[in-house]
Amino acid sequence: MSGFFEDRRVVVTGGAGFLGGFVTEGLQKRGCRNILVPKIEDYDLVSIKDIIRMYEDMRPDVVVHLAAVVGGIGANREHPGEFFYKNLMMGVQLIEQGRIRNIEKFVAIGTICAYPKFTPVPFKEKDLWNGYPEETNAPYGLAKKMLLVQSQAYRTEYGFNSIFLLPVNLYGPGDNFHPATSHVIPALIKKCVDAVDSGINHIDCWGTGNVSREFIYVADAAEGILLATEYYNDPGPVNIGTGFEITIKELAEKIAKLTGFKGDICWDSSKPDGQPRRCLDTSRARKFFGFEAKTSFDEGLKATIDWYKANRRGVL
Repeated sequence: MSGFFEDRRVVVTGGAGFLGGFVTEGLQKRGCRNILVPKIEDYDLVSIKDIIRMYEDMRPDVVVHLAAVVGGIGANREHPGEFFYKNLMMGVQLIEQGRIRNIEKFVAIGTICAYPKFTPVPFKEKDLWNGYPEETNAPYGLAKKMLLVQSQAYRTEYGFNSIFLLPVNLYGPGDNFHPATSHVIPALIKKCVDAVDSGINHIDCWGTGNVSREFIYVADAAEGILLATEYYNDPGPVNIGTGFEITIKELAEKIAKLTGFKGDICWDSSKPDGQPRRCLDTSRARKFFGFEAKTSFDEGLKATIDWYKANRRGVL
């Protein structure tokens, strides 16, 4: 441990959420004595007045900005305006107010949805601007991408130390399993476990199943973010991932096997698949701050399934 966090006041927006819980736990393990989490009941981070009040109340040295309005393909299609506006306004205003207060460091968390729809695999950070994002989540992806533009512009003009990280799709214990807003892994786990419980002999899934995705266990993603917060101070964006690619069809079959679901998996090709492929080049994270994901995919899936089975009565 470097001791970087011990005497610094660290604000973690979204610190009460899925990823945020693992980041705050990691901060505690690193000896951080001042972990500050602006809860949504107290601060609406879309509101400039609440952002100013948060900065005045908490007086951070470092801000790790995890808070976001997120969801799967369905939620992105239903709320493109909301996802664009709220994510943009949160990030832009938090960075600006941090700059005004001359905070030591701002860590902006982007999204893999910012990459162009047909980015060559594996995704390299230099390809980030070579096309338009996949249409179903472009408003969200572009809102987040603007934080990279702002970070780099502020570094150039003001010397403001803001970094931009691109974590791939997260999963793990404590994920969002709500059918209206969940991402693919928790959605499939819920479908399979619930089908086994109720004796249903089939589950319905969106798309063809032929597209691919990469996933990172949430505790690994938190570790990558904390390492970057400690050691990375450059303008270029950095991927946080595993470099492991799996098709959605293979993923569904794997989850069915791990949950004991033996029924049919039915694909609705009238529903969108989203981006054709996703897999990251993770060499920059390894080079600049020594990050490599540790959790195997099967190990992470088993932990997530076990968590859902133990907690499903209380998560919806």
